[in-house]
Amino acid sequence: MEIEIVDKPINNKYLTEMAEKRFGDLVKAVIDIEKDIMAIGGELHADEEQILLEQDSKQENLWGINLYPSKTGEDFIEFDSMINIRPRQNNRSRGVEDKDIQKKIAEIVKKLIK
Repeated sequence: MEIEIVDKPINNKYLTEMAEKRFGDLVKAVIDIEKDIMAIGGELHADEEQILLEQDSKQENLWGINLYPSKTGEDFIEFDSMINIRPRQNNRSRGVEDKDIQKKIAEIVKKLIK
């Protein structure tokens, strides 16, 4: 499966089909909170991160999440990825500890997935 850069809205059905092809119930995504885009479709968040870095995204703006197309509300997004471990940004876990960054990620996801 090829990694895609999403900068225009996609529908949840497309996301569901992508999940079924790779992991069954989830799609890994990396969000660029500065450019309001995301990379999806990779086996690893690090692969998606690399694609965005090659397109001039900045490391400090990239956050890994998992999307669960069959779930709704807060269960739709899981803030969990190895790429999120960033002591220099005061993020010492796989989660996204800053609530403002979580909110920004959720806003971008809501804008890009209809």
